[in-house]
Amino acid sequence: MSYLFLTILFPLIGFILLAAGRNKLPENMSAIIGAGSVGLSALFALIAGIAFTNSGEAFYVQHLWTWFNVGGFAPGINLHLDGLSLLMMGMITGVGFLIHVFATWYMRGEEDFARFFSYFNLFVASMLILVLGDNLALLFLGWEGVGLCSYLLIGFYYKNPSNGFAAIKAFTVTRVGDVFLLIALFLLYQQFGTLHIGTIVENAPHVMTLSSSLTIWTALMLFLGAAGKSAQIPLQTWLADAMAGPTPVSALIHAATMVTAGVYLCCRMFSVFEMAPEVLQFISITGAVTLLVAGFAALVQTDIKRILAYSTMSQLGYMFMAVGAEAYQAGLFHMLAHAFFKALLFLSSGAVILAYHHEQNIFKMGGLFKHNKFLFACFAIGGGALAAIPFLTIGFFSKDAILGAVWVQGQSVAMYGWLYWVGVAGAFLTSIYTFRLIWVVFFGKENTPYHAIKGATYWLPLGILAVLSTGLAYFLKAPVMNALNAAKVPAFNVPEVLEHGMHSAEYTAVGIALVGLVVGVVLFVFAYNAVKNFAATSFGAGLVSICRNAFGFDSLYNIVFVQPYLLIAKILGRDPIDGLWLVLPAIVKGGNKFTSSRQTGLLREYASSMSLGVVVLLMILIVIQVVGK
Repeated sequence: MSYLFLTILFPLIGFILLAAGRNKLPENMSAIIGAGSVGLSALFALIAGIAFTNSGEAFYVQHLWTWFNVGGFAPGINLHLDGLSLLMMGMITGVGFLIHVFATWYMRGEEDFARFFSYFNLFVASMLILVLGDNLALLFLGWEGVGLCSYLLIGFYYKNPSNGFAAIKAFTVTRVGDVFLLIALFLLYQQFGTLHIGTIVENAPHVMTLSSSLTIWTALMLFLGAAGKSAQIPLQTWLADAMAGPTPVSALIHAATMVTAGVYLCCRMFSVFEMAPEVLQFISITGAVTLLVAGFAALVQTDIKRILAYSTMSQLGYMFMAVGAEAYQAGLFHMLAHAFFKALLFLSSGAVILAYHHEQNIFKMGGLFKHNKFLFACFAIGGGALAAIPFLTIGFFSKDAILGAVWVQGQSVAMYGWLYWVGVAGAFLTSIYTFRLIWVVFFGKENTPYHAIKGATYWLPLGILAVLSTGLAYFLKAPVMNALNAAKVPAFNVPEVLEHGMHSAEYTAVGIALVGLVVGVVLFVFAYNAVKNFAATSFGAGLVSICRNAFGFDSLYNIVFVQPYLLIAKILGRDPIDGLWLVLPAIVKGGNKFTSSRQTGLLREYASSMSLGVVVLLMILIVIQVVGK
């Protein structure tokens, strides 16, 4: 376990070497350093994880040094390993290594190859700091680090202005969430006198007052910070535009790891949220609304990566529903499952994009099944897991556990009963847009010539992720739950009397998801002309426009925030404050000019001025006397 720090050190060394070498390094050397450093990180994460598991300890802390000491506040650079951070570390380094290997194939021949991998390595190091930090100050350092790397990688193709705008948008929106998180840290320090995570989690029931205004505000600020990073309403608008980055970036940062940081934060700080049940309900509502909005948006997108981006937003909504229903373990298991199948889908989409000469519009692809059955198998497995096909995919075992827990909560709190049906509706939509994506790409009319793709660094990561996305990955559930139990992440307890009803609710969700699959077949195989005719009507076109623009949040924010900001910037660009202060010197200068002009040297003018002055003084004295009486 003493090797734990090496999991962070190797990616940091890789970042330094690649950043220093930049264009001087050959591609092969850059690929070896970039992927190799994360591979070593994964290896030592595995060694540390095995040692930790065999030790039987509840947690392990590795103190490296004291970060700073100001007024008794002395956060340390300490790495905390328990069941939850072990799960996150394994996901980050394991899935991250596979994506790095794929990226060595996908990015081959690109300009600034080494620069790309330097950012990639820095991201992995920052993410590991986030999940291994034993205090919220160190967590916040990693939190900001992954935000910076997200900005750099989204805008990697910086010569295209739209990519730069997408990077700025992602950076700005997530910074709003970061401000909320920073406020939460201030509130927690005020109440606990420390930012040590273990101390806060253990003492929250004793220090905080249940449902008090201070407790509610603290929990709400924590959640809004998480919502910014995990693209939940109202801070969700950045994620779809973030697809401007290279596809491996979308797979690693915007599907498998960074966007799950908010879920990790909420599960890590569970005891704070449990002191504010109102905020837990708000979290579930937010997740439910997000998954529904994202589901409708994904139905009509034409860009393959944007479809997957909205599906990511939707699946994150399920995770937050689980957090709000206090089914933390179910949410975390779905987070792991999502990392597998969504990384598979994004990497597969990257291969499809290269096979069609960088084309991303699904309606300009088509006919891929006859050219590449391996990619079809990957998409079928990943799409099946996304749609939660029963027993065959990992998505079935993770998503339905969330819906079952929400249904159980609905038996005591009516609101959760409604949220269960929202989740079911989201599963219905997921099946439809997933089938649409796969059918159009693989069985639609071929509109772009296919370009053969090959290479072990292309098919090997996809093959491993495909296996992990099948029902075989269900065997990971028991060790994951044991690790989370050891980390004292609360398990969701189902009353015996409700067990049968919960299973019925889960099977109902599965049945409706399968109905969605049938509806997708009917709409896009047998009645596609009718669908196109409906979309051509004014009503249909309006619905499509609303869904394609994700219910107009971008337009709303443009009116409410962007345009007023630009107006203020335009006004301040003329420097009105300086203009106001310049009135004083202008008055002095004018007075000087006037009095100077009176210095003519003529005796008659001086005598007249003196006489006038005497008259004015006499008038002032007379007025004073009259007023005094």
